Amino acid sequence: MGFLDNLKAKLGPAKDKVSDLAQQHGDKIDQGLDKAAKAVDGKTKGKYSDKIQLGTSKAKDALDRLSAPERPDGPGGAGGTGTGGGTPPSPPAGP
Repeated sequence: MGFLDNLKAKLGPAKDKVSDLAQQHGDKIDQGLDKAAKAVDGKTKGKYSDKIQLGTSKAKDALDRLSAPERPDGPGGAGGTGTGGGTPPSPPAGP
């Protein structure tokens, strides 16, 4: 067993625990992120508002991914890569 396989095996239970906590306390974490962003924005007098807003948005997206139930066949579903939309592309028009 390689180093990365060993590491993944040891971190699996921690990921599950973090996911459970994110599901249970997602609203409180969201409020904390907003409160922290507002405090930092106030301390910097709005100089970095756009960067603070972007960072807060990315943190909330990560929280959403953590708290979403994991699909048994991976993030893409049915063995896919996760880049597909909801509907398949239309066939090309032709004579």
